[in-house]
Amino acid sequence: MSEGRCSVALMSSAAAPAKEANATGPKAMELVLVKEQNGVQLTNSTLLNPPQSPTEAQDRETWSKKADFLLSVIGFAVDLANVWRFPYLCYKNGGGAFLVPYLFFMVVAGVPLFFMELALGQFNREGAAGVWKICPILRGVGYAVILISLYIGFFYNVIIAWALHYLFSSFTTELPWTHCNHTWNSPRCSDARAPNASSGANSTSRTTPAAEYFERGVLHLHESHGLDDLGPPRWQLTSCLVLVIALLYFSLWKGVKTSGKVVWITATMPYVVLFALLLRGITLPGAVDGIRAYLSVDFHRLCEASVWIDAAIQICFSLGVGLGVLIAFSSYNKFTNNCYRDAIITTSVNSLTSFSSGFVVFSFLGYMAQKHSVPIGDVAKDGPGLIFIIYPEALATLPLSSVWAVVFFVMLLTLGIDSAMGGMESVITGLADEFQLLHRHRELFTLLVVLATFLLSLFCVTNGGIYVFTLLDHFAAGTSILFGVLMEVIGVAWFYGVWQFSDDIKQMTGRRPSLYWRLCWKFVSPCFLLFVVVVSIATFRPPHYGAYVFPEWANALGWAIAASSMSVIPIYAAYKLCSLPGSSREKLAYAITPETEHERVDSGEVRQFTLRHWLVV
Repeated sequence: MSEGRCSVALMSSAAAPAKEANATGPKAMELVLVKEQNGVQLTNSTLLNPPQSPTEAQDRETWSKKADFLLSVIGFAVDLANVWRFPYLCYKNGGGAFLVPYLFFMVVAGVPLFFMELALGQFNREGAAGVWKICPILRGVGYAVILISLYIGFFYNVIIAWALHYLFSSFTTELPWTHCNHTWNSPRCSDARAPNASSGANSTSRTTPAAEYFERGVLHLHESHGLDDLGPPRWQLTSCLVLVIALLYFSLWKGVKTSGKVVWITATMPYVVLFALLLRGITLPGAVDGIRAYLSVDFHRLCEASVWIDAAIQICFSLGVGLGVLIAFSSYNKFTNNCYRDAIITTSVNSLTSFSSGFVVFSFLGYMAQKHSVPIGDVAKDGPGLIFIIYPEALATLPLSSVWAVVFFVMLLTLGIDSAMGGMESVITGLADEFQLLHRHRELFTLLVVLATFLLSLFCVTNGGIYVFTLLDHFAAGTSILFGVLMEVIGVAWFYGVWQFSDDIKQMTGRRPSLYWRLCWKFVSPCFLLFVVVVSIATFRPPHYGAYVFPEWANALGWAIAASSMSVIPIYAAYKLCSLPGSSREKLAYAITPETEHERVDSGEVRQFTLRHWLVV
């Protein structure tokens, strides 16, 4: 038998019909001619490069299972804020009526932005910075979101350390926040088990054992006078922080192969615990009153601008857009993965989790209100005060309180860990894709990132650490995130082009996004984000913790932190324009044209310089 081989380059239009879903450009085909002894010739053909991203790196790892990706995204998006923020906002803003602006903004902005980030990462197969080869002048957007994710890690890991400290403290026959007979208690402490302890003429000067355990027993806040008197790191919290950092490192050091396995526990455990807490909560006296207060509908509140503002801001932060995490996670997907379906599934799960957690939270708040004979509003609060003061106080009054405390803080631990993993993955993937040296030494680079996070987090576990925590929470992840997402959607929908972006999605999924999605990306989402950015600045209020008001220099430092990430975008744009050769027009052309189309710039064809590019939807 004799054989002859030849390689033939075929255009995609010749190899498949024009509407082939995965036709991504020229394909190489190997033709093998086999000549039998009887003179009959047979031809065998093989595609040398199956459909994939035009820029896909051959050695890029992918998720072991589709479920690993979905659980990672759900675990990141469903975090502590779903438990401590959404139920309170719903109660404060008209109960069930709050769902109207919340669902409206979810449909016109939340889901489109979520879908956009998943598609952007999956098509370009790179992290938050690398995807901006579609518009080189905006690469600073990627670096900005990476920096924001790093800032969040400085204080978010501290919440997990608090939960771990509480978890260890729960392994006892009597919970340490039950009575006022501990060394950290002050004369103002009033026994939580005493009936009507929180009411009466002297109630304003009294504190509960749960509140004193958090602020004096855990934080040692009474040993600090403010930001200028932080004190040394507390060894108990530092030890918990070390464990959190170690857990993060060994979950991330091998990439999505390891993190994809960890989320099977961290992303599913909260739902088991929430269901168990719901079953326990609805059996408590006063639970029905709490749930009724949560769901009470006051449509008159929809006439207030603050309700719509709260809904808009909650959508932006609850889905986790603008942090580069969704881009990083989806970059490890297979090129033909249906990212549209993933966006619908994960955003629906996120919203349902937020809504369902309200039943758990308010069943216990109703119980606490009845126990102390006070209105629901007196015990309803959001933030750390809910999960480290109010909830522990409620659990301490239950039979088998230690068991319920362990269950609750395990839930907080798992809720926090997978969200922290997402933030770290955004930093690691985003920079490793940009610098091959970091990519080749991912394990060492991951170690350096988590160590840097640990060292800066030490400021948050000092006596006055809660002040540092509050400052970072207020400035590092507020307006800067909203501004980053605004620049992101403008870069994709306007500079890169919503039509070209739709072509990319068609190559991956086989279907072009409908007119609804294109209109949202082009007009609705940018207007929505611009509105939220302006409102967040106009309604800015300086941070405070309890009675402590932050000094002016602290507010200036906070704005400097916020500006440090936002300023990366114009600084990089100026650098890019100055570093490119040619005339001003040529510099701009290269800066806003995708890197894959630079040969067209050389021939004078710049679609961004045509009116059609800016008008087409």
